[in-house]
Amino acid sequence: MKDDRLRKTVKTLARWRYLADLKLTRLFKKPPYRLAGSCLRCGACCRNPSITVFPVFLYFRSARRLLIAWHRIVNGFELDHLNRRTGLIVFCCTHFDPKSGLCDSYKSRPGICRDYPSNLLETPSPEFLEGCGFRAVLRNAESLTRALEDAGVAPDTLADLKKKLNLE
Repeated sequence: MKDDRLRKTVKTLARWRYLADLKLTRLFKKPPYRLAGSCLRCGACCRNPSITVFPVFLYFRSARRLLIAWHRIVNGFELDHLNRRTGLIVFCCTHFDPKSGLCDSYKSRPGICRDYPSNLLETPSPEFLEGCGFRAVLRNAESLTRALEDAGVAPDTLADLKKKLNLE
């Protein structure tokens, strides 16, 4: 009972710290993309949540063990695999029910889950999971599209550029 109460308190504090840090960061720095589309409830983001980590967590076993233990205890994530090439640690979520496609702790879900897919908008080239209904659109997409049209870019080339540059 006491351990469960402590875990809930730590989880709540961690969530509030994460959200406060996120708000402050986004107050001063707007991501280059905006989010478009909507959730299709495919569950792809819930099955295998992943985080990009600093190299110290990839190459130093003790640091990595602490990080993985934190995510197991606080978030209910179990290690799935580590990808040193991309700097990702991929987890399996113990709160996700594959049969119903729902989270059993949705109201108290971790910050990483609350912020998905918005956290992808800060990367140079956002890549969403297959089947995800969200997409990234460049903030100045309208003016860039107009400039390409005014420059006389061929329609097939324009369509290709719109896709590659996240203009629609």
